Amino acid sequence: MLATRNRGLLMVGVMGAVVMVILDTTIANVALPRMQTSLGATPDSVTWVLTSYIIATAVALPATGWLSGRLGSRNLFLLAVGGFIVASMLCGTAVSLGEMVLFRILQGVAAAFISPLSQTTMIDITPPEGQAKAMSIWGMGVIVGPILGPVLGGFLTESYNWRWVFYVNLPVGMLTLAILWFLLPSRPIEKRSFDFTGFVFVGLAIASFQLMLDRGQNQDWFSSWEIVIEGCVALASAWVAVIYLATAKRPLFNPGMFANRNLVLGMAFMVIVGLSTMAPMALLPSLLQQLFGYPVVDTGVMMASRGIGVTVTMLISGQLMGKLDTRILIVTGFVVFGGSLRMMSFWSLEMDFWPVITSGFVQGLGMGLVFLPLNSLAFATLPAQFRTDGASLLNLMRSIGQSAGISMVTVLLARNIQVSHADLVQNVTEKTVPGINIGQLDQLGSFSGAIFGMADAMINRQAAMIAYLDNFYLMSWLCFAVVPFVLVLQTAKGKVEVVHAE
Repeated sequence: MLATRNRGLLMVGVMGAVVMVILDTTIANVALPRMQTSLGATPDSVTWVLTSYIIATAVALPATGWLSGRLGSRNLFLLAVGGFIVASMLCGTAVSLGEMVLFRILQGVAAAFISPLSQTTMIDITPPEGQAKAMSIWGMGVIVGPILGPVLGGFLTESYNWRWVFYVNLPVGMLTLAILWFLLPSRPIEKRSFDFTGFVFVGLAIASFQLMLDRGQNQDWFSSWEIVIEGCVALASAWVAVIYLATAKRPLFNPGMFANRNLVLGMAFMVIVGLSTMAPMALLPSLLQQLFGYPVVDTGVMMASRGIGVTVTMLISGQLMGKLDTRILIVTGFVVFGGSLRMMSFWSLEMDFWPVITSGFVQGLGMGLVFLPLNSLAFATLPAQFRTDGASLLNLMRSIGQSAGISMVTVLLARNIQVSHADLVQNVTEKTVPGINIGQLDQLGSFSGAIFGMADAMINRQAAMIAYLDNFYLMSWLCFAVVPFVLVLQTAKGKVEVVHAE
């Protein structure tokens, strides 16, 4: 445990950095239409504002452990927070798409170091008996941040200007930086050689995979040579990276880490967590705004019920972890989360807002029961010297899961809409529409076009709703399917053994 003068205030500073970074993964989404006009971008190119941030974060994450050892965890944390503040200010002043993408890359690189360092700092400054509570506080920031992002982004964009989506980081960041400067301790500096070759292959695999996921839908996936090339580069780079990291004398990650079963399984589960948590949040704004007609702010308020559910179970699970088998909490969380998605698969276009709030609250309860216990078990048997690298890998896997989940549901939504539309059109006949002779509508002249347009709009709306429900149903089964694998996780018993590389 690292000593500090005021652990409570330091936790406030660490959480300020976490929330600031996590908010930026979603806060800019609602401002994209305004950015497009202001920066002179096209609907396709403006998405690079989001893509550049995600790719930069994912590529920089694997270097966190080496930089932390080389510079010191305190120095790297302070540099990352300071860099994030400066990059946020530059994003707010951008006058072209090129400038915005460059500044978002800088912001994403700084964000990559903040997430794992904040997690390890919360563990390092807390005694063993309080680490579950510390992780629950950290987990609330990670889970609630993406939920509040669209609400805050919508409010700032509508009330002020899209640039305030980035400027809002300045006061929070300056206060956070001041707290960290005075209170943040550091681990001893460790002279580690940097595995540049391994980093290049890992970074190339991640960047290509993220590009493929982000641009796949717009480019019609593997019918586009761009997506084929990105997929091949990602696959080849990943294969070479695995072989190289397994055989190199001083690899980017210590091989002893991967002898820890909980860390490896935790990484796999983090992909599922990222996929299942972000996919519904990616679908809901468009569902509520386009099909139900709710404004941006109201949509965010309804989605905020997830945050309330997460807060409740984060606080409870921290207390229960010392009394119950942690795996029971994770299983319960996945079942509750899957149940909430099953509830959403029964929605209809005639419902009011209460089913959205209720299912969101239940979903939040499940998220809280999964996220904190899973993070705790992943670190339960992991030696202290592997914590920073382990945290960076867990965050990386969650980020990849989020990107994959968003791409998956976007593809399924588009294709299911087409299938459902074709199925519905086949059933619109004179027998199913009594009192109307469809064959004679052409005789109405210009009115026939309006009638057909209204009918097609109604069919499109119903087809879209069916596609959303199909996605929710599929994701519920994904949550239920991973439940048996939770039992493979190992609970911490006795002293943690240090695993050395051969």
